[in-house]
Amino acid sequence: MALSAPQQFRAWSIGAVVTLFLLWLLSGVLLPFITGMAIAYFLDPSADKLEDMGCSRVVATSIITFVGMFFGFLLIALLVPQLIQQLAALVVAAPDYFSKAQDVLVGRFPALLDETSTIRGALDGFVASMQERSGDLANAVLASAFSVVDAVVFIVIAPVVAFYMLLDWDRMVATIDSWLPRDHRHTLRKLARELDSVMSGFVRGQLTVCAILGTLYAVALMLVGLQFGLIVGLIAGLLTFIPYVGSLIGGALSIGLALFQFWDSPEWIVVVAIIFALGQTLEGNFLTPKLVGGKVGLHPVWLMFALSAFGTLMGFTGMLVAVPVAACIGVFSRFGLRQYLDGRLYQGLDGLKRDEDV
Repeated sequence: MALSAPQQFRAWSIGAVVTLFLLWLLSGVLLPFITGMAIAYFLDPSADKLEDMGCSRVVATSIITFVGMFFGFLLIALLVPQLIQQLAALVVAAPDYFSKAQDVLVGRFPALLDETSTIRGALDGFVASMQERSGDLANAVLASAFSVVDAVVFIVIAPVVAFYMLLDWDRMVATIDSWLPRDHRHTLRKLARELDSVMSGFVRGQLTVCAILGTLYAVALMLVGLQFGLIVGLIAGLLTFIPYVGSLIGGALSIGLALFQFWDSPEWIVVVAIIFALGQTLEGNFLTPKLVGGKVGLHPVWLMFALSAFGTLMGFTGMLVAVPVAACIGVFSRFGLRQYLDGRLYQGLDGLKRDEDV
């Protein structure tokens, strides 16, 4: 006996709630598995192209895995030592930067920040606290960011999951397709194609934009001679995934550091600002239109809300699942809106009769 529409809606809603609850419950162990799935999804078109060239799926997956691991280990060997060094140095140097900023404010606004001022007392206390805790903060950051056990587990499990998911991707898609309800398989396949279009257009394109901009910012800032240019450039590139946030945070960090380092050479401060201006021009006029496109169906505000909400609930794992979940909700919402606009609730009986007559 077929389920009625309200029963089907109730069943799908319960399934969605249970899935989200399980994701939240297992968020602590899902990171390498979700990362592996994301890598497999990202690389599946490359495997399909190699298959079209005559390679078997096993050979195509092996080639992609070997190339990916080679460049991955190369990047780790080249970047990780520099990132650790610059991160530790930045944490240690932060109190000096705050102290210099305080001196500039005191020199510029002596009446506002005199010895008895509440703001002056707050700044003094903050700088003293930063100086006392800089060593502990550096150790804590490095310990939490590079926990040996977590890093080893992630480095081992994520590539293995990615390999097997990429190897069996087409088979898994076909199996899931065979599970679709027969009465709704055409509609669900259409929704799946729309969802894949959104995901491939946004995620693959946006990750490519992040990689290009992160590399350009890091290389350009290091060539200028900006201290901590590598870490600031990579942060700006990674945060480009969130619309407008990467450019704002990266630009503020780099220009702020340039103000302290190049105070006597203001032309270099202008050069740092020009680097980010050129980066934003390149992103807005060339990279994003070519690699992402303008019709991916993910509004920047909706994307920022999804990243914030899932990041708060599930940490970094939540940020990884935020975009797929946001894309699913967007696709299903647009489908529901189309159904509403074509239905009796919106058009009424007269509108439906006119459509039937036409």
